[in-house]
Order: sequence, then structure tokens, then C-alpha cells
Amino acid sequence: MSNAELPRTDELRVKRIPEKQVFDRDALNALLDEAIVGHVAVLRGDQPVVLPVGIGRDGDTLLIHGSTGSGIFREMADGRPLSVAVTLLDGLVYARSAFESSIHYRSAVIMGSAAVVEGDEKLEALAILTNHMMPGRWEEVRETTKKELAATMVLRVPLERVSVKVSDAGPDEFEDDGDDRSIWAGVLPLRIVAGEPYASEMTPEGTPVSPSVIAQTQRLS
Repeated sequence: MSNAELPRTDELRVKRIPEKQVFDRDALNALLDEAIVGHVAVLRGDQPVVLPVGIGRDGDTLLIHGSTGSGIFREMADGRPLSVAVTLLDGLVYARSAFESSIHYRSAVIMGSAAVVEGDEKLEALAILTNHMMPGRWEEVRETTKKELAATMVLRVPLERVSVKVSDAGPDEFEDDGDDRSIWAGVLPLRIVAGEPYASEMTPEGTPVSPSVIAQTQRLS
């Protein structure tokens, strides 16, 4: 296990509002353990490309997965530099001016290169990814076929070069700022809420909803 504090290098230093940067690795882990989607940036020739991907944390590494038929994934697998951005939106900050209004967020930028996960480790990684997105689901579904396994690529990115930024303050307001106090100011918290599960067309009527779905619905209620 790596040090409890994230590295403090000039490369990883937050330049804009640096007081929002945090160096607690537990904050990084909590962010990655809650997030399901990240955005990977990579250079293809002279064209930068950003790709949304499913993510999951495995210790001090980030797992991402996609199709072996994806040209971008095949290129990322060659060890070229990449960057992964992960953001959770926690709220809207309503100030008394549009300029001062902002958002509550937790974000991480991970830099490095990816290594391909293969063999038995690949199946374990897919179990981690599945249970991260849908807790308990891996144990409910049928086994992954060799064809499905061959069609899926899993990449591992070390969580070594990372910067984390957290914005959780209320709107800026001061006694002598001259703003009209009749304008409401404050924070509107936001969160993901699950809807009512519905079955696929070919699921027989009366088939009970899987425990993993019920648990996730309750967790996100």
C-alpha cells in the first residue's frame, strides 16, 4: 500500500485556486470508489481525444475497460502517456452574482500510462469492475465466455501521479460587499437517485428482481 499522502510535485500542483487541492489518499480512494465513469485523454497523431470509460479502483491502481476492437484502446495499451479525469458533481452554489456562482465537486486527474491486464488477473479485474458498478452482480450472472473475454480489454493505470481537488465551500459573501441580501444565496446539494427497476422484454413475467439491483436501488434512494 502506498503512502497515505499524495505526492506534492510541481507537475501535480493545482495552479487555479490551489487551496482546494487535497493530498489525502483516502479522499482519492473515496472519490474513485464512488465514481463509475472517467474520461481518458490521449493523443492520436496530432489530434487529442477524450473517451468516457467505465472505471474501478483496485488498490493503488485504476482499472478501465473497453473493447479489443477499439483503436483507441489498442493505442492506449502500447504504453503511451495518457490522463484520466474523474469528477463527481455534489451541488450547485448559488451566489448573488453569476460570476461568483459555482459548483461543489470532487475531482481527480491521473497521469501516467496503462498496462494491459491479462490471464487470470484479467478475470479478477472484470469482477472488480462489475461489482464496483453493480455491487454483488458478478456473483449472480453466468460465467464470462472465452469469446467475451477475448473481446474485452482491461487496462491498469497506477495511482502514482495524481492531483485531487475538492470544492465544498458556500458562496463568497462579506459584510461590506454591497450585494443585495434580498437575493437568496446558498447551496443546492445534488446526488444520483435510482429510479424504479424495469425488466427487459425477454425476462419472464414474475421473475424476481436480483438482490444486487434491490440493494443498489435502496442505496441510491
